[in-house]
Amino acid sequence: MQMSLPNLILRNLIQRESFCRKALPHIKSEYFEGTDRTVYDLILSFITKYNKLPNSPSLQIEYEESDSNKLKSGEVLSTIQTLAKEGDCQEDWLLDSTEKWCQDRAVHLAIIESIEIIDGKNKEATKGSILDILKKAISVTFDTNVGHDYLENADERYAFYHEKEDRTPFDLELFNTITKGGVPNKTLNIILAGTGVGKSLMMCHFAAAALSQGKNVLYITMEMAEERIAERIDANLFDISLDQLGHVSKEIFDSKISKIQAKTNGKLVIKEYPTGSAHVGHFRALLNELRLKKDFHADLIFIDYLNICSSSRIRALGGSVNSYSYVKAIAEEIRGLAVEFNVPIWSATQLNREGFKSSDVDLTDTSESFGLPATADFMIAAISNEKLEASGQLLIKQLKNRYNDIATNKRFIIGVDKSHMRLFDVEDATEGVMTDAAPTQTASTPTHVAATPFAVGNRQDFSDFKV
Repeated sequence: MQMSLPNLILRNLIQRESFCRKALPHIKSEYFEGTDRTVYDLILSFITKYNKLPNSPSLQIEYEESDSNKLKSGEVLSTIQTLAKEGDCQEDWLLDSTEKWCQDRAVHLAIIESIEIIDGKNKEATKGSILDILKKAISVTFDTNVGHDYLENADERYAFYHEKEDRTPFDLELFNTITKGGVPNKTLNIILAGTGVGKSLMMCHFAAAALSQGKNVLYITMEMAEERIAERIDANLFDISLDQLGHVSKEIFDSKISKIQAKTNGKLVIKEYPTGSAHVGHFRALLNELRLKKDFHADLIFIDYLNICSSSRIRALGGSVNSYSYVKAIAEEIRGLAVEFNVPIWSATQLNREGFKSSDVDLTDTSESFGLPATADFMIAAISNEKLEASGQLLIKQLKNRYNDIATNKRFIIGVDKSHMRLFDVEDATEGVMTDAAPTQTASTPTHVAATPFAVGNRQDFSDFKV
């Protein structure tokens, strides 16, 4: 009789301790059918109870003394007896084959469950859960990593300390300094500011800088139209003020677009959603659709902005959910998206009422939910007042930093050219703003400085765009 793979798996579960130790945690009872499932349950029960591998006679006794259906006892006993035969095969091959079999069975069962949901036979699940069911099935894998062994894995830890982490650099010197060269992948980065201070301006500038470095950028907007975001990035890259963009001839416009295309391999996609209607499920579907239809793999994502997203897990209906839990859920979901797609994500949030009155904001001035700064990896505040605005400057304060010591350059000044939607370095950027007290003076008149060596794509390459 030809041996089936499920039978070979059962045989080696009781004969090979190394195989059992690696495979058993990933095998589920429902993967087996009929008699094989009964035998697997017996093996699992024995190992759980005695912490040892069973043999064929012990399984027979366990089965005969159990309350299982005696009508099938002959078939089960016959299967148990076959397990006593030698199941000699190469273990690596067996592990690979078992993993693939588990994956196939998981997908098969997930499809059956999804059909039951669609047909209305499963009343406890909704159609919205089908994607998660299939995704979980596809992700089945034999992960043998059970943690970092401090002594045995010392070499791997040393290599980790010295490997260069993939980061998205800025074109601003002090931003690169405080982040050790840019924001890493799998992170959530937040800008905290009041209304009209420049949250969207900063994100548009960062997006333009990333595009000029050859990055693929996805900009999701729920506050402004797609064309308005593109207009701001045009002003930045074209070096043309916003009020003059409408007067540029088609010939000059096409010329500047051609220059950008010639200087970067990156792409920028801007997608608009209605305010409060989109969550990470929509963003995930968009990213997958862009990969399929346009071969666009995002290197960096901007979400403008976090508080006007919705949660995929919690429904905010009738005020039954408090803002702390709701916004925290949104932040956790967005950070999870960053981990899933291995990208850094930038977003923003508003100051609360006390923060609007403060000249030196803190994490507690975050609107709606303190759960947001608890989830973020990097968080900065953009502060403005009449004196700073008159000088064309913003005060940047570090609120949270998992990349570097937050005490270093905790506050500094950057220049702002609002007509061109652009940020720039200034001379003496940290002068008078180094203490924890509110800033008492600002830097001198802003002056452009040379591009930082961290910037892969020199933004000054676009200086020839001036009309």
